[in-house]
Amino acid sequence: MMPVLYSFRRCPYAMRARLALRSARQQVQLREVVLRDKPAAFLATSPSGTVPCLALDTGEVIDESLDIMIWALRRHDPEGLLNMPDAGWDWINRCDGPFKQALDRTKYATRYPDADPEAERAKAAAHLAALDAQIGTYIFDTPSLADMAIAPFVRQFAFIDKPWFDAQPWPQLQAWLERFLTAQAFAAVMDKYPQWAEGDVPTVFPA
Repeated sequence: MMPVLYSFRRCPYAMRARLALRSARQQVQLREVVLRDKPAAFLATSPSGTVPCLALDTGEVIDESLDIMIWALRRHDPEGLLNMPDAGWDWINRCDGPFKQALDRTKYATRYPDADPEAERAKAAAHLAALDAQIGTYIFDTPSLADMAIAPFVRQFAFIDKPWFDAQPWPQLQAWLERFLTAQAFAAVMDKYPQWAEGDVPTVFPA
């Protein structure tokens, strides 16, 4: 039985899970979830009630996007994305921790009335300036899990205020993001799917 992936197209966590599944050529039944109308089957499967969530035919549930990426690439990694320096894990942790926290407090400022959105944007900018200094064509010499795991969040931050982002002195980061946004892999994982409901014909991803 094919694994089942509960996903939401615009969620950066779900984006990176789909990117890894596509790279690994690991097919799943994709169930597109609308977050304001979560189906009962999804809530019964996901311990956290968040996407992405991968249900395996063994009964195991993988409820964290990075764990889904690692699971898929350990099964099949034709691009060698797991062959990254140890520093890659540090960059991913910094993205998922301090950078994502500052991103959320910039993008969703009304949810965090005690936070100063300009100060939070400055924190995010400091992280991106450091990432700009690290990037060549990729974060390391060749494409890696770090590129795939981090790019969806840089994309999310960039589109809070794209003219502001484009005006920053981050040429390597900006070029890296543009390559990501125009890549066939990104286009393939951003196809639109209808909201899933019980009884629907399974959608196979990647096709």
